[in-house]
Formats: sequence, C-alpha cells, structure tokens
Amino acid sequence: MSGDLHHIRPWRRIERRRSRQIQVGSVKVGGDAPISVQSMTNTPTADAGATIDQIRRLEEAGADIVRVSCPDEESTAAMSQIVRAVNVPIVADIHFHYRRAIEAAKAGVAALRINPGNIGSPARVREVVQAARDHGCSMRIGVNAGSLERHLLEKYGEPCPQAMVESALDHARILEDHDFREYKISVKASDVFMTVAAYQLLAEATDAPLHLGVTEAGGMRTGSVKSAIGLGSLLWAGVGDTIRVSLSADPVEEVKVGYDILKSLGIRTRGVNIISCPSCARQGFDVISTVEALEKRLAHISEPISLSIIGCVVNGPGEAAMTDLGFTGGGKDAGMMYVSGRPDHKVSNAEMIDRIVAAVEAKAEGLRAGRPNTE
Repeated sequence: MSGDLHHIRPWRRIERRRSRQIQVGSVKVGGDAPISVQSMTNTPTADAGATIDQIRRLEEAGADIVRVSCPDEESTAAMSQIVRAVNVPIVADIHFHYRRAIEAAKAGVAALRINPGNIGSPARVREVVQAARDHGCSMRIGVNAGSLERHLLEKYGEPCPQAMVESALDHARILEDHDFREYKISVKASDVFMTVAAYQLLAEATDAPLHLGVTEAGGMRTGSVKSAIGLGSLLWAGVGDTIRVSLSADPVEEVKVGYDILKSLGIRTRGVNIISCPSCARQGFDVISTVEALEKRLAHISEPISLSIIGCVVNGPGEAAMTDLGFTGGGKDAGMMYVSGRPDHKVSNAEMIDRIVAAVEAKAEGLRAGRPNTE
C-alpha cells in the first residue's frame, strides 16, 4: 500500500496493452504514457467565465484533459478565450457540426470529439481533417450504444458490442483513408457488460489508444460503482489509455473517482490513499467521523501518500506496517502513530486529527522538496 510504486509486488503488476501514442495538447495518450484522467464541463460554454472557473476547479482536482461541448457558434466563439485562460488541454465536443469542428480547431483546442462518418459529405470530412492537421488537433472517435447508426441496428437487431466496434472501426477507416492517425477511440454503453465486451473486442482489432468510460453511469454512488467495475476490470486487464467517469454530479467528483479507481489498482497514486476499517465495538475512537474529517482536510494534498486509520490493534499494526503513515487505536483515549511502517509515538484521541494532518502535510512537503521525510 506504500505510495512508492517501486514496492509494488509482482502479483500486482498490470501488463498494459500495446497501443500507439498520440498527443492531446501537452498530454501524451497511449504507448507508455501514464493513464490520464478526464472530465467534462457542464456550464453553458458560451458563458466563458463560468466555464473557465469550472475548468480551473477541475485542474485543481487533477484533471489531465477537459472536454467542453460546442453545440453552437456562440460556444465555439468562446473557445479561444477559454483555451487561453486554462492550463489543461481542451477537447471540443462537436457531434454532427463540421463547421463547429473547424471553428474549434482554429480557436486552439487540443482535440476534437467527432465521428467523421456523421458529418456529411467526403468534402466536409476533408475540411475537418485538414483543420485538425493545420492546427495540431488530435481526435476522439466516440461511439455510444444509444446512438448507433441505423444500418448497424438493422444488421445486429439491437445495440451490442459487435455493432459498437464495427461503428468505431468504420469511423477510424475514414480518418485512415485521409492519412490521419492522431485519434483515439471510445465505445461506451450504460450497461457494464456491453461496455467491457466492446472494449475487449476493440482492443484486439486496433492499436489506437482507447478512451475508457461507462456512459450515463448514474448518480454519485451508483455511477461510481458501475464505473469502478467496468473501468477497473478493463484496466486490470491492461486495456485503456485515458479514462472519464461519467456521473450526474459535480464534474470534480468525476476526477476524484477516476483517481480512486487508478489508485486502487496501483496505476496512479495522486493524493492521500486512506486505508481505514469499517469500525466495530473494538474501536478506540470514532473511525467514521475521523476518516470523513481527514478526507476533507487532506483533499489539497496531491503527493502520493498512504495513510492507515484503524480503530483497534487487531489489524492496525499490520496495516500500518504497509503504509507511509498510520494511526491505530487501542489505548485509553489514545492511539499509536506509525511512521514508515513503525510505531513512533502515542497521540491522544483529542489531538489525533490535527496531528495526522500535520504529519501528512510534512510528508508531502518532504516529497515536494525531493528529500526524505523526517517526521
């Protein structure tokens, strides 16, 4: 559980699928690049100020890439201002409007989310591809089970993994015919089984980088669970180069859940990873309220730090031995603070939250400075 990735055991290693690498602005996607975390704004894009504010919040949460919908000319008119005001690469979500794609490319977006087969004539496709090439944009082909082409629904009878993959490859072929290979692909469904099966088929059919997601996953709790099952199983199998957790919630929560999924698999370790017990009658302090307080007070930490919070000495010492910092209850109104896996000093329950926060912040400062923590 240590934040140091060098301590990952052999049975925890994930062999990633080999994919080619593309650029989404300054972010590499695919190949040996870190798996990136994305989200999408839900403000009216034409309101540049509100959209910029939300993107900055997503940046603070750790978003690597942010997608912005461009349904009309007013939205693409605001893109130039938005792109200049933020630090993360912006993906313009275009859907069927080829003119919006050209406008967004000229405005400086890093990528276009567009299915080339849906934008009309070959001439329009050529124009969009040329605009992307001229302005350094990559593309995402995004196939959703709920919006498959009619001929595929007639062929397969209903949305299914095979239809989704055929749609994706048809769109990819159009770009390949224009000698354009700077694209990634997603094949999303709200059904976890369909999503996973589609990505498994697609991973075998192409070397393009894959953008993972369970679409329309639901609210905060159910959406997080569905995404963790779907994305987690694919990532565990080595499939996936960038992820977006789709929640009917604050987009910042999508980024947090995305990192939690990657963190649970040891793929990326941004922020504090709290290992805590569910609590029982043996607990020497209120574990639940303590963890809730620590999650809030440590949300600003981006350095990878593992922290165990265990209510009693049954599992506490063992968990603390595998984390950077730990606290285990057991004494009368006090518990033991662990540092680097070893018991260090006792702390009273009344002081433990402040002392734990201080220890984590000191550890984070040490990591930032590139020196070992001396706590």
